[in-house]
Amino acid sequence: MIETAYAKINLALHVRRRREDGYHELETLFAFVDAGDKLSISSAARDELRTCGEFGGELADPFGNIVAKALSALPRPQGWAVTLEKNLPVAAGLGGGSADAGALFRLVEREYGLPDDWHSRAAELGADVPACVLSQTCIGRGTGTELEPVESDLAGIPVLLVNPRLPLATGPVFKGWDAVDQGPMPQGPVSRIALEGRNDLEAPAIVLCPAIADVLTALGDTHPWLARMSGSGATCFALYEDDAAREAAAVQLAAQHPGWWQLAGHLR
Repeated sequence: MIETAYAKINLALHVRRRREDGYHELETLFAFVDAGDKLSISSAARDELRTCGEFGGELADPFGNIVAKALSALPRPQGWAVTLEKNLPVAAGLGGGSADAGALFRLVEREYGLPDDWHSRAAELGADVPACVLSQTCIGRGTGTELEPVESDLAGIPVLLVNPRLPLATGPVFKGWDAVDQGPMPQGPVSRIALEGRNDLEAPAIVLCPAIADVLTALGDTHPWLARMSGSGATCFALYEDDAAREAAAVQLAAQHPGWWQLAGHLR
């Protein structure tokens, strides 16, 4: 069986407060691109994991990564040999590891069904994992695990992901947040939340990785419908009115910044 680990983006990400448990209270609008990593599985005597793909070598400890943990978290009557084709950059604000775990959950669901407590098992692996299991547009609250699926009026819109090939750890970005509550996420259609929302982690991420500002400026020069940083960075995304506009933007950025990573797709 083969499953895509769909890249996650945050169309909006509002940080409301620091919690006593060390986490942050969030309001976020998750969306997913119809492209990402690939997981393929086959029967095996015991669980095995191998990585390949452009960024497969950046997973220093494949047996301790989130896919291996997801394998241990879900009961199955036999072992699985899993091949992870890592197409998404690591530590990039795309929920790559969470998306991989989410894809594994869907594979288990397809073959055996998921246990009733799958949501809590997913949340124990990471705050983005429950949303990545669903891989559909939804609002996340709390630490991002309290999910509210929503009908998206942006489904199918062309999207371009751009990363300056610089990893950025989530913890230091959250630590750099100024602790000022800028207000709740807007209400209404997904398009309105995206346009009127914001990413409160953009400013602290740019302090740590100034190239993010360069990516946002370059995307802005392609006249997108919306350009914003995803998650805690460093990946940024741009939404376009049609495929032709996105393709023209991709060509322009590739010529101006040949070292940057790109991925084109559509929102699911």
